[in-house]
Parts: sequence; structure tokens; C-alpha cells
Amino acid sequence: MDAQGRGRAEDIDPADQWVLNPETGDYELRLPPSAPQSPIPGPRRASSPAPSPAPAPEVPAPRRRRAAPEEPPPGRRGRRRPAKKKSRGKKILLWTGGTMAFVILAVGTAGYLYLQHLNDNIESLPDDGASTGGFQKDQAINILLIGTDKRTGSGNDGYGDKGSAGHADTTILLHVAKDRSNATALSIPRDLIVDVPDCPTTQEDGSTKVIPGSSGVRFNTSLGQSGRTPSCTMRTVTELTGVTPDNFMVADFNAVKTLTSAVGGVEVCLAKDINDPDSHLNLPAGKHTVEGEEALAFVRTRHSVGFGGDLSRIEIQQQFLGSLMRKLKSNDTLTSPTKMVKLAEAGTEALTVDAKLKSIGKLKDLGLELGKLDTKNLTFATVPVKDNPAEKTPVTVVLKDGPAQQVFDMVKNDVSFTEVKKKEKEKKEKEDAAVAARLEGEKSEPSEIRVRVLNGGASSGSAGRELTYLQNEAGVTKSENAGNAPADIAKTTLEYAPDQADQARALAEILGLSGAAMKPGESVTNAQGLPAMTLTLGKDFKGAGVKLDATSAKAPEDLQKSTADKVECAK
Repeated sequence: MDAQGRGRAEDIDPADQWVLNPETGDYELRLPPSAPQSPIPGPRRASSPAPSPAPAPEVPAPRRRRAAPEEPPPGRRGRRRPAKKKSRGKKILLWTGGTMAFVILAVGTAGYLYLQHLNDNIESLPDDGASTGGFQKDQAINILLIGTDKRTGSGNDGYGDKGSAGHADTTILLHVAKDRSNATALSIPRDLIVDVPDCPTTQEDGSTKVIPGSSGVRFNTSLGQSGRTPSCTMRTVTELTGVTPDNFMVADFNAVKTLTSAVGGVEVCLAKDINDPDSHLNLPAGKHTVEGEEALAFVRTRHSVGFGGDLSRIEIQQQFLGSLMRKLKSNDTLTSPTKMVKLAEAGTEALTVDAKLKSIGKLKDLGLELGKLDTKNLTFATVPVKDNPAEKTPVTVVLKDGPAQQVFDMVKNDVSFTEVKKKEKEKKEKEDAAVAARLEGEKSEPSEIRVRVLNGGASSGSAGRELTYLQNEAGVTKSENAGNAPADIAKTTLEYAPDQADQARALAEILGLSGAAMKPGESVTNAQGLPAMTLTLGKDFKGAGVKLDATSAKAPEDLQKSTADKVECAK
């Protein structure tokens, strides 16, 4: 304490600087001065009432000049409270709502408390060109969340492989729908056999080193092994699912411990007693609130739940994340400045993001998008897999090709795994009906269809193979190969002029195109100088003669999934 009896500013907990204003109902940031300030020139006000003076003749009071505002001290610029638009609770609810990313994003959005300090906390790594370039507000969002088994920080030496380079121990591809009505958190088993592609990686000196890929290896080796970075895991996910992530976030053991402690614990449920010496979890059956070391033990346990493998651990982790997300959206968290400060500190210190997310501003923007999501429409699911048939005693898994491809197609085509709210559903149904109407009406004979075929992202030679199918098997003899499109596209499209609608409907039926793939526009001129349509094969093209429509896809019946709004006890 100084001579005036006041503590130094640097000794004060930032959370204690928020004071409830009874007139507005909001918390306001009351920062103490970093040094004694000179008084502002002007009339001096008494600190306590003085005795009433004798009456004096009334004279016009001199007009006081408003004192010029003081220049803010260094480090305080830009911290003026903005004009009130929404209550702080509503702002934070928007920023934190939605998903666990969720958790990280909710944490990041508290950064307005002391922006530069939190920006300095954030660690980042290059995406090495493996991402889309970053999420877009008006598009579907795909965030790759990676939990590593790297033993960093105090108290973590007792867990598993002490010498781990930090493999992809827990990986979730979070897909948020373009209309923000639903989201899917797709878990990728660490023991899934995959092909890890070559990975160009930026070195500390700025140079690029290509880390050779590997075939038929565990998914978790896409990170840490041979110096691989999160961008390598990104490329592996793209190779596996066909979905290119927009951004990545990486968390280690400390993230679980610090985040759960920051919110005052997370409620979990066990259907039986568990005493797991490997994860150090020792809890009786029933509901419990866990935080810190106990929370980490909970998400790491596997031998005592389900079948005792990684797939069982994925289920318990999904339960935990759903519960953590609900805690973050609770009033108990949102209205507590102390908890929000702790979350901001914990999240920004425990996480590593790609360079395009290295700012509180970008995290806030992402949080605002995720905040539009209702928890009941967030589905946790796991990639469909089966035991590896190449192993006598299976310890790894491989894809269930059919069901897995269904799941990947649903994510790529922005199809919900769960029912959306009635109002949102009705709106989507009206939009779908308008698009579907493009398929209704008369259809030309195949021999009357004139179309030019372009390759816009399909495998090499696809345009030629599709042309052979159209001419020899589908009867579309007036078709021609137009080479490569100017740019790659995600989904196959058919552009046509209004007077070609009957031809477009006929070709859409042959190819299995949805109304969404039909793009009213302009015709082009074919080699004979006649007007023709343009068929551009996108990355979703599966092969000559294979139907393309995936908008009516449904999740496999045996898909392991749950929603974030429900409490399920680990068995």
C-alpha cells in the first residue's frame, strides 16, 4: 500500500475492477490510475458540505469552460467503453453460445477486458496453405480441434507416454451449417488407419521443408511424428473426409485443467463406479462436478468404460464437452466477471491456433457466428469404423466405407445430423421447395441435349470419362469435352439459359443433380456454333455414371452420436 492507503494498480485482480452500476444493471470497468494525475484546471469542489454562507446579492454565474480532456496514459488508449447497445450478458451469451469451440472461442471473446494482454497470450503456428484461408461469416464453417498428448506444464508427467512429441490424441472436426441452424462435432479415432500426405511445413527461419507422407499409419501420427505440425493433421483430414478445415485450434492437458477450474467445475455422470489407475480417475457412480486434475482424469479414462478402448473414451469426452459447453452458457458463468477473466487467461494461455486466428478480434468474430447455434442442434458423432481385419488381435480400426462416406458427404453438403427448430426447419423447407421446383416441368429427349463438360476439381480425366458415359450409355450425343474450368469448385453445377430449362431438367435426371446444382444463367457456344449448357464437375464428382445428389442423405442407422443438450452417464 502507498502513502495514500491505496494498492498499486498492478496488484489489483482485473476481475475486481468491474463494478455493478445500479442505474444500468451492467458491470463497468473501473480502472485505477497508473500514477497520480494532475487535477484538471477549474473550480475546486469541496469534499464535504461547508456551513451555509451569509446571503449575498444574486449575480449572474460566470460560464464555466469545459476542461479539455486529459490525454489517456500509455497503454490505456482505445479502452473507452463503447456506447451501450446490448446488455453485457447478452453480448457474452452471443459470443460464448454454441459449441465448445467453442469453449476456446467463448474464452477468446472475453478479450475486450484487456485486449493487448490477451493477444500477447495467444500462441500460433502457420497453416502452411493447408486451410481454406480462414472461416467466412457467410459460409459454412469447419474448425479442426486437436487435443495433444504432449506432457507440458507441471503435474502432467504421470500420464501415459512421457516422451510423446504431441500426437493428435483427440481430434474433432467441427462443422457449423451455413445458416447456423445446426452443427456437427465429428470425432476422428486416433487409431484409425489412414494415409498421411506429404506436408510442406514452415521452419523457424522462414524456409519450407516437405515432411514425407506415410501410408497405412495411425491417424494420431499426423501430428508430432517426424516433426509434423497441425497443418499436416489438416491435410490428413482433408485427404480422409474431403473437407478442408478453415482453421485449427490445439489444446494440451493444461487446457482441460485450467478451463474447468476457471468455470468452477463441470458436471459429469457415471453409470458405475470407476477406479482407473491409468487415468487416475476414482469416482463412484452418479453425478459429480469435476475440475482440474480430476477433469483431466475423466476425459482420459478408457479402460474402465465401454469396451475399454479409444472409441469408448471418445464417448466420454463428448459427454464432457457437451457439459462444459452448457456450463459456459449458464448464467452462473456469463454474469460473473471474475469467471470471464479467468476463462480469458486460461484459454489464451493454454491454446495454440493457426496464424489466421491469432487475435482476440478474429476469435470474437468466430464466437459470434457460433453463438447463433442452439445446443440442441449440435450433434456429437464419431466416424464409422470397424476393427482392422489385417490384425489378428485388432488394436487399430479402419473405415466402414459406406457409412463413413455417408457421414463425410453430409458434412461436405451441409446436411444436418439432427432436427432443427421448427421455425428454422420451415424456412429451410421453403427454400428447398423453391430450388426443387427447377426440376419440375417438361424434359427434352437425351439426343436433344447440348452440353459442354468441364473439369472443375474432379480427379484427372473425369471430364473425358463422363463424356464417354453421356454419349455411349446415356444417349447425350451432342456433348463435348471442354477441358478444365477456370477454377475448382466444391460441387458439380449445370448452368443453362432460360430456354434450355427442358434440356437442363433432362440432364439433371440423368446425372442425379439436385435443384441446387442447377444454375439458371447463360448458354455458351459449342464446337458446332450452337447454344449449349455448361456442366462443371466439382470435387464431389464420384465417377462416370454415379449419381451426384447427396442433399437427401441420412445418417447411418448405427452412427454413434449424441446431442449437446442431453446428459448421458458413461457406462
